[in-house]
Amino acid sequence: MDFNYIKKLVKLVEDSNISEIEVQENELRIKVTKTAPAPVYQTAMMPAMQQAAPAPRSTADQPRVAEAAATVPASNQHEVKSPIVGTFYRSSRPDADPFVKVGDKVTIGQTLCIIEAMKLMNEIESDVSGTITNILVENGRAVEYNQPLFVVEP
Repeated sequence: MDFNYIKKLVKLVEDSNISEIEVQENELRIKVTKTAPAPVYQTAMMPAMQQAAPAPRSTADQPRVAEAAATVPASNQHEVKSPIVGTFYRSSRPDADPFVKVGDKVTIGQTLCIIEAMKLMNEIESDVSGTITNILVENGRAVEYNQPLFVVEP
């Protein structure tokens, strides 16, 4: 398959209501998947972004800015960040209790969540001991590399 053909497949998925297309030619298989846009987190970079960003166009945008500002950890708090891109899960199974909740005490090495990447379930462990003060991602949401997941107060 040539590169232009692949670009056309990507454009087709982007510009249409289809969410996935898979094409196989001999032993080469291409799969293009469109997912919901990942949420934008403006945690530690919030002050700098406010200076450079234009003012919100409507009052509907203002609560999201205030909510993002509330997620900036205090100087004595630690953010546990995603080491990989994938899908965030708070428990090992849909019917299981979450690994941690706000207010839980955690220790170094304790499993906080699972991030699914390429059909592999990766347990994400705490790198500090302390108390969970905030969970920054909703269950089942896509996360980016280095995206803050939890706030822990040591």
